[in-house]
Amino acid sequence: MKLIDTNIPEVKLVQLKLHHDARGFFCEQYTQAIGEALEVTFVQDNRSRSVAGVLRGIHYQLGQGKLVSVTHGRVLDVAVDLRKDSPTYKQHVAHELSDENGLMLWIPAGFGHGFCVLGDQPADVLYKVTTGYNPKGEGGIRYDDPELNIRWPNENPILSDRDKALPLLKDAIIPA
Repeated sequence: MKLIDTNIPEVKLVQLKLHHDARGFFCEQYTQAIGEALEVTFVQDNRSRSVAGVLRGIHYQLGQGKLVSVTHGRVLDVAVDLRKDSPTYKQHVAHELSDENGLMLWIPAGFGHGFCVLGDQPADVLYKVTTGYNPKGEGGIRYDDPELNIRWPNENPILSDRDKALPLLKDAIIPA
């Protein structure tokens, strides 16, 4: 396992060591050393499956950090800094995560998260989270907010009704 810096210091890529042979590969998906390196404790795993063309986000859960990986398929995974007092406020990190590249994205509390499925196969996304779900602490902003300037690869993504109704960042009320 190796931690890789991104353009936002608190957001990290985690590179897993993949052991390839003629049958495929093996890796240790999560070890205690990852939590220690990130200085967090994970309390829950969540999993989603999304069909080709789906875009989820940009969502946040107050006080929750998440380690995102893909166990099947490919996604463009995006973390957006929503901390108003941060020097990287409104900036984002975007990386392809797949079932074959061995990358995970660490997204600390205070960030929004979204992803879109790449290619024509479904994608299974696994989230290790630092807190359980709190309905009073959830929210989101529009994936296509021009202030964020995120270059999504799909111009007409499949969105949930909830995601279609999310506000722009300038109209969102995000508790500190």
